[in-house]
Amino acid sequence: MVVVMPNGRAMKNDQSTGDIFDSVKVKSFSTFERDLLDDLIPFIEHSYPVYKQHRYRAIAGLSMGGGQALNFGLGNLDKFAYVAGFAPAPNTKMPEVSDLRKARKLKLLWISCGVDDYLLWVSKRTHDFLATNNIPHIYYTEPGTHEFNVWRNDLYIFSQLLFKPIDKAVYNQLNKPFR
Repeated sequence: MVVVMPNGRAMKNDQSTGDIFDSVKVKSFSTFERDLLDDLIPFIEHSYPVYKQHRYRAIAGLSMGGGQALNFGLGNLDKFAYVAGFAPAPNTKMPEVSDLRKARKLKLLWISCGVDDYLLWVSKRTHDFLATNNIPHIYYTEPGTHEFNVWRNDLYIFSQLLFKPIDKAVYNQLNKPFR
């Protein structure tokens, strides 16, 4: 598995200094979608011996990157078969806008968050929409806040499910709410 970890802020000075919620900085997170699809993925495919079919590609991110992963992955189902948002931030599109019903095409849709994370409402909003519309996904909650210990564990569990058939029992096992 090749793991690529780009900075998802498409701007010349991509340091997270000053007001990180400045409109130009926030826009750079959505602008990154074109960089990812038009430049980064083709560069990786050209530079490394990777499969080019979408069934062999996953996108995942944490916080603002979690919102990007959900937005870009669900908006480009021909490019990604596995999509994960770890504690996705408010840049995550509203579920109704994203037309998440198309997510049934995915091999795995994963949303996770710490139960004491101040952004839990974003994950829950998306999970509730998916559950109401019977869209298969894993909604995994665990003890913790908006922190690396939670994200590291989420990535570990998610990565164990990549690129192989998933037993539906795993959905039932992991979808049990922590609280």
